[in-house]
Amino acid sequence: MYLSFYGLKEKPFNLTPDPRFLYMSPACREAFAQLVYATRERKGFTVLTGSVGSGKTTLLHALRRRLSVQTAVCFVVNSHLTFDGILDCILDDFDIGKGTKSRSQRLLALKSFLLERDQMNQSTILMLDEAHNLDPVTLEQVRLLSNFETPNHKLLQILLVGQPELRAALQRPELQQLKQRIELRAEIRPLRADEIREYIRTRLRVAGAPDLKVFSDAALGQIIEYSDGIPRVINLVCDHSLLFGYADQKHRIDREIVNEAIAYLEDRTTARVSRAGVWSTVVRWPLWRAAVALAGVIPILVRRLDDTLIGFARSMRHLVIR
Repeated sequence: MYLSFYGLKEKPFNLTPDPRFLYMSPACREAFAQLVYATRERKGFTVLTGSVGSGKTTLLHALRRRLSVQTAVCFVVNSHLTFDGILDCILDDFDIGKGTKSRSQRLLALKSFLLERDQMNQSTILMLDEAHNLDPVTLEQVRLLSNFETPNHKLLQILLVGQPELRAALQRPELQQLKQRIELRAEIRPLRADEIREYIRTRLRVAGAPDLKVFSDAALGQIIEYSDGIPRVINLVCDHSLLFGYADQKHRIDREIVNEAIAYLEDRTTARVSRAGVWSTVVRWPLWRAAVALAGVIPILVRRLDDTLIGFARSMRHLVIR
C-alpha cells in the first residue's frame, strides 16, 4: 500500500514474529544468550518472561533458527490446553504414539522417543508460549515430564514463556516442586528511548528503506512517550503513521501524523471522522489496481486512480477537529 512511496521492499512493522526483524537490545541479547545456553547444556526448565507485546514469541522463533537441525522442537501456542491436550500436541509434532489412547501409553511412547534421540545425541525441546495462562494443575503435570532423564541430563528441555504473572504463579505453594526445578530465568524488559530509535531504524533497514530517517525527531519522541518501550505498540504506531503519511503524500513522518495514528489506535472520534474515508478507499486501492491491470487498461488510468486517492485523502483533512 505505502511500500513504493517510501521505497520499501516489505512492510517493516508487521505484528508477525519474524525473527529477521528482531532487534537485539541489551536485555534481549542477554535473554537470548541464556536461552541458547539452556538448550546447549540441556537444562531442564527455563523460564522467559516479558510484558505483553515485548517480543517473547519473536525471540523463540529466533532461537529455533539458531538451533541445530537435529534438535526437535514442539512449539505449543495454545495456553488454554489441558495437560492431555499439550501431550497430544507433543506426540503429533513428533509423529509418535499413533493409536495409543491411555495417558500412560502416550507417556511411554514419548519416553521411548526421547531415549532414542538421546542415544543419537539429539536434543528435544518443548516450548510453552503464554504459559502464564496454564492452571496450576497443568503446570504441575508438565513438571512431571522433567522426570524423563538419564543420570547425566534431562531428556526433554522445557521452556516456559509468559507474561510477568508467570513468575507470580510459580510462587504458589502447590508449584514449589516446579519452582525448584527451574535452572535459568530470563526476562525481556521494555526498550529505553535510545533503543526505541534504534529498533525503528533496524526494522526500516531490514525492510529495505533507502531513508532511515523517515520519522522526524519529534515524531520519534512522541512514539517513545506513547509506547512505553513495548515493541508491539511501536509497530502499531509506526505502521499507521506510514499509512497516514502516504495518504498525505509526506515522505517524512512528523509529530502531527504520529498523533493522528495514536488517536486512531485509541479509537478517538476525531481520528475516526478524519480518516474513515481514507481507510475505506485505501483498503480497496490494490484491488482496483489489479482490476485495471487485468483489463489491459493503459497505465495512465492507474496513475489517475492514485491521484484520486491522494486528492481524496487531502480533501478529508478539513474534517479533522483540532
